[in-house]
Amino acid sequence: MLLLLPPSETKRDGGADVPLAFESLSFPALTSTRSAVVDETVAMTASPDAAARALKLGPKHAAAEVERNRVLRSASTMPALLRYTGVLYDALDADSFTAEQWRFAAESVAVQSALLGLVRAADPIPAYRLSFDSRLSPSLKKRWSAACADELAAVDGVILDLRSEGYAALGPLPVREGAHYLRVLARDESGTVRALNHFNKQAKGLFTRALVAGGEHFASTGELLAWAADEGYDLTISTDRAGELNLVVPEVTGTPGKLTAVLSVPR
Repeated sequence: MLLLLPPSETKRDGGADVPLAFESLSFPALTSTRSAVVDETVAMTASPDAAARALKLGPKHAAAEVERNRVLRSASTMPALLRYTGVLYDALDADSFTAEQWRFAAESVAVQSALLGLVRAADPIPAYRLSFDSRLSPSLKKRWSAACADELAAVDGVILDLRSEGYAALGPLPVREGAHYLRVLARDESGTVRALNHFNKQAKGLFTRALVAGGEHFASTGELLAWAADEGYDLTISTDRAGELNLVVPEVTGTPGKLTAVLSVPR
């Protein structure tokens, strides 16, 4: 099984005093593209203003983010799941994983990085700023799409894609049984089901954590659906979107004027 996560724009600083080494990363077939993208990302920092435009940065964060990219080759590294921050990764809370959960995550969780392509949970990576829509030529989609798609096509068992559409385009899923994009929906008090917006990332982080805590490798969609039902999750095959699974979570009224999506984690 492979769980595919999006990266986040925000990242932790620091890490081990060990620089980026492509040979320490998973999916070694991506090495040549990684090297080219890293080289270009570092090179653009020679003109901070141009780099800020290419990265679509405002003046508040431009200097710090461009500096991060300038030292990519020598910066400290840490496991990918610890490097990324934000709503999804706060909910995932990899800091609290047990040793067994880390072993499972290292085998079964990957992140779609704009800088490095597919990286696994424990792969050591530096802090950087590069998004799927950053302005490089050729585009990041052209650089990564075919190469990452080939890597995903070689994965057996269930692939559950929790990436946003922009990052999913950097490595399209194979069209086969067991490869699914996960859509998170909310059911309100009247029973109406609709797309979940603000809390989408939180729900994906919590669901990923539950899968890691469960520690089961699913060879088929049926096995995944059976596990979800046993754990109390409303996970079904989409009837209107081919290849998609729907995770429906309850939507409850929070503070006045706001809706808070609650994804219960039974265990």
